[in-house]
Amino acid sequence: MGEEEDIYTKDGTLDYKGNPADKTKTGTWKACPFILGNECCERLAYYGMSTNLVRYFKHQLDQSSSTASKNVLDWSGTCYITPLIGAFLADAYLGRYWTIAIFSIIYVIGMTFLTVTASVSGLKPVCHGPRGEETCQVTDAQSATFFVALYLIALGTGGIKPCVSSYGADQFDDADEAEKKHKSSFFNWFYFSINIGALIASSVLVWVQDNEGWGWGFGIPAVAMAIAVVSFFSGTRLFRNQKPGGSPLTRICQVVVASIRKHKVELPADESLLYETADAESNITGSRKLDHTKDFSFFDKAAVEIQSDNIKESVNPWRLCTVTQVEELKAIVRLLPIWATGIIFSAVYSQMSSLFVLQGERMDTHVGNSSFKIPPASLSIFDTLSVIFWVPIYDRFIVPVTRKFTGHKNGLTQLQRMGIGLFISILSMIAAAVLELIRLRMVREHKYYDLPEMPMSIMWQVPQYFLIGCAEVFTFIGQLEFFYEQAPDAMRSLCSALSLTTVALGNYLSSLLVTIVTSISTKNGNLGWIPDNLNRGHLHYFFWLLTVLSVLNMGAFLLVSKWYTYKRPVGSLR
Repeated sequence: MGEEEDIYTKDGTLDYKGNPADKTKTGTWKACPFILGNECCERLAYYGMSTNLVRYFKHQLDQSSSTASKNVLDWSGTCYITPLIGAFLADAYLGRYWTIAIFSIIYVIGMTFLTVTASVSGLKPVCHGPRGEETCQVTDAQSATFFVALYLIALGTGGIKPCVSSYGADQFDDADEAEKKHKSSFFNWFYFSINIGALIASSVLVWVQDNEGWGWGFGIPAVAMAIAVVSFFSGTRLFRNQKPGGSPLTRICQVVVASIRKHKVELPADESLLYETADAESNITGSRKLDHTKDFSFFDKAAVEIQSDNIKESVNPWRLCTVTQVEELKAIVRLLPIWATGIIFSAVYSQMSSLFVLQGERMDTHVGNSSFKIPPASLSIFDTLSVIFWVPIYDRFIVPVTRKFTGHKNGLTQLQRMGIGLFISILSMIAAAVLELIRLRMVREHKYYDLPEMPMSIMWQVPQYFLIGCAEVFTFIGQLEFFYEQAPDAMRSLCSALSLTTVALGNYLSSLLVTIVTSISTKNGNLGWIPDNLNRGHLHYFFWLLTVLSVLNMGAFLLVSKWYTYKRPVGSLR
């Protein structure tokens, strides 16, 4: 009997038929290729459409530099806010599998519609002149149609982003040490697959958009997204699925309400007197029990039994909550300060799809003495190559070496990993600011003010892209793993979505900073920091501003990291 039980997972996962998942037939690395393939193709579609989007806004939709940059940042931000919708549905009702499946189909519809708006006469802008130098006329209806397609994609990505990484990690049994040790490695290779898709997008697809047209440039990503859906459905029989645990927001509200109702109740000196179910399993579907922790003790009042609770008949969760339910809320509250420090990092990261591209437009895009020109947005390929270079280095070299010194199974803790990434992001902003300072000095010395491209190679942008890629490997992957591991079991999609909202808020913050800076710096008839002709602007001031904010942010991160208390499932080592 014991041997028969050993073939099934112990973390409550089920197979596609709803039966306990058989370890020998489901999950682990045999299921992961379908998830990684899905993510690779989906990211190819996303970056293939978004990497060069600022140029589509500026040249096809005839928008100014600041407006084009702001529209890209707003849309990108929305792509990282909608995951809250997908995460709620996944954790509460649909489960991760069906959420990914349904929203992927919405995504494909949006990509197809976007391709139509850039291909079909009457829907696409009317342009005259040679490609790359054309002037376009666009109607309000054409712009509106394009934005409808764009935000349909933002909705589609909202069901995929928060679920795919968590769903991949679900394929490894938390209760099996042999499987669990592969989970950290999964997050590294998950991010690696993202950047393989991004590599193709920022090289091949950007070139197609600049040289073959936007119909092909958006059509190929649409096909890639269709392939992503096929890849995902192909692995259905191998996947392990967590049961949705009911609305996490309802459980959070129940703890808050019960705590407020009992605000005058004294906490018992013995924590074992706090209410918890007698069963070995938690009463929350898909969740293990959590040990009591001493911080945020006000919420513990929700688990104090009083005579009016009358638990012999039935428990009203709006009056009495289990320790595990209280600890779920505490875990979320503890994550919030760490979460907040990711916003500035994301604002730095967002420059790759906005101001870095516009900076590159003013530089010499030729390769050597040839006639071949590098599309400015394609420089993000060096961010991607940096990630592809650093992921295996981190997984195969840095982890084993640091493990010898720290004794930690992953070499560095997730918070240490994130902190290193924040430091490297500061260096990337310094590199961007110094480059712009040197570029503008050349402009002034040689009177290059009105040259569309000055004789300074765009390849000088490579260091700032490479440094951001290195920072991603430390901060973004560390953040992915941290929010998955520290999330309550039945709130993992929600916490993955929470980590993604830092990207959204980073985009919105960058957009807000551009708006404020433009408003202040253009007073009294001045051209401002970010005019249409950057040769007459002060873009380096904006990069220095982000550098200062990044330094302050890292200081805040170091403070909250010292304060953080890690989650403890019942039975885990303290």
